Amino acid sequence: MRAPLRVSIGQYSDKGRKSSNQDFHGALVPREPLSTLKGICIAVADGISSSSVSQEASQAAVTSFLEDYYCTSQAWSVKTSVERVLRAANSWLHSQTLRSPFRYEIERGYVCTFSALVLKSATAHVFHAGDTRVYRLTDDGLERLTNDHRVRVSSEETYLSRALGANQGIELDYRAVPIEKGSIFLLTTDGVHEHVSDADMSVLFRRYGSDLDAAAQKIASAAYDNGSPDNLTVQIVRVEETPRQNSVEILEEFSELPLPPLLEPRMRLDNYTVVREVHANHRSHVHLALDDETNDPVIIKTPAIDLREDAVLLERFLMEEWVARRIDNPHVLAPHRHSRPRNFVYLVTEYIDGQTLTQWMIDHPKPELEAVRQIVEQIARGLNAFHKLEMLHQDLRPDNIMIDRSGSVKIIDFGSVHVAGIAEIAGASSTRELLGTAQYTAPEYFLGEAGSCRSDLFSLGVITYQMLSGKLPYGAEVPKCRTKQAQRSLAYAPLFAEDREIPAWIDEALAKAVHPDPIKRYRELSEFIFDLRHPSRAFLSKTRPPLLERNPVAFWKGVSAILAIIVIVLLAKLV
Repeated sequence: MRAPLRVSIGQYSDKGRKSSNQDFHGALVPREPLSTLKGICIAVADGISSSSVSQEASQAAVTSFLEDYYCTSQAWSVKTSVERVLRAANSWLHSQTLRSPFRYEIERGYVCTFSALVLKSATAHVFHAGDTRVYRLTDDGLERLTNDHRVRVSSEETYLSRALGANQGIELDYRAVPIEKGSIFLLTTDGVHEHVSDADMSVLFRRYGSDLDAAAQKIASAAYDNGSPDNLTVQIVRVEETPRQNSVEILEEFSELPLPPLLEPRMRLDNYTVVREVHANHRSHVHLALDDETNDPVIIKTPAIDLREDAVLLERFLMEEWVARRIDNPHVLAPHRHSRPRNFVYLVTEYIDGQTLTQWMIDHPKPELEAVRQIVEQIARGLNAFHKLEMLHQDLRPDNIMIDRSGSVKIIDFGSVHVAGIAEIAGASSTRELLGTAQYTAPEYFLGEAGSCRSDLFSLGVITYQMLSGKLPYGAEVPKCRTKQAQRSLAYAPLFAEDREIPAWIDEALAKAVHPDPIKRYRELSEFIFDLRHPSRAFLSKTRPPLLERNPVAFWKGVSAILAIIVIVLLAKLV
């Protein structure tokens, strides 16, 4: 079993010499599996003194952060989840100010500073806007992990350059630092750290650190005794246990089940009856089966027997169902919805009555351009469903694309999918081995680099090129290029060299989609899809070819006419 992340938290807040406490703080330690999937959250907000409603702002900021963060997709990374939640909170606070009597005096509206710490697996994620602070305690004392967003106008006057609710948009500072057993973090408001030195806070913690609540109170009291006129808030977090580098907790409900036997026609597996084998390889066996309760055809995917000894491949197999459950898109293979208990490790999905794109290309060696567009557009919609959840398919190829009898296209096989949120979890497979099929794999993977949405775009571009030409844009050269220099020498084979009436601007769109350098590809799938139907502005703005290339006859007629005029002029001068 995986040992979950375990922490101790101490907190203290007081109004100090003010009439009310405009600070607000909170922490949330969720139950498993959220603790592993999303982490542990600690946050503090400080309302600004010029506002009479900033206490409401700081409370709303912390509360919405702690509640909404755990409602974000489990597939998202911490950074994506927090930034989207805080941008929403910032917009809400700013809109409250605009609807209040303070719309022309923002500094009196719903504005607060904010700092948050998310501890997930073996990493602390720090988010910050304003002049609250996050520290890490080291052997040498306190290390500040945030920078104050405060501009000094004079020796006595300063103002906040960044805070939640101050503007329609918010720029957040982000930092990720490693954690280990015994790591200690402090979060403070300016009423504390402006009146207690970092060295004194470090000494006080070491003296009273056995009781974190008491240590937080002693630090706040020291600030008060030093004359702090502001509210006082201190939070202390100590990591008591870090997760072991082992299998992912979220998969243990499946990984504890035994592997199923080799399936044969007419065999029953739980509540399914096997009909026939559909496909088999070194990783899995795929069978058509019938649901005994509904008599609906389904696909059962079981891990290959060889997976018993390969923990990484077995984990990838288990991740397929986790991924399938979280994507709801008509162009992505759907899991078979059932709540029955299972006695073995296997995956059940919908049955698609159709053919792979590989077979479709064999049946349509020279397809109409519009047919290709329609297929590519559906694949792109499916890929977008992955990308919105910070997932990369990483193995997009014709064999992993199904076309049913109505022409609907679905992406299948999630065994190579990269999930940003899962990749952050210690113990999740993070190796950079090549997971896709070489001819469709983006060049950056062969350099050992991480993939991106543009990597999936490369695969889609290769598939589009192959549908139109029956060939690959770089032949078999991409897998051989294992350096940047070698990849720069790759030569794209233009489509207009083929015996097909393909518009030049489509060839240019394909060349951009499959460029060896991911930076030079399209940023978004939608841009590529648009350019398959419309000449790009860059293409239209190019210099037209010279007249000699466009119309050689007209060119030479013009040259002859000019020469004739010159001869006539010279003859006239002689006469």
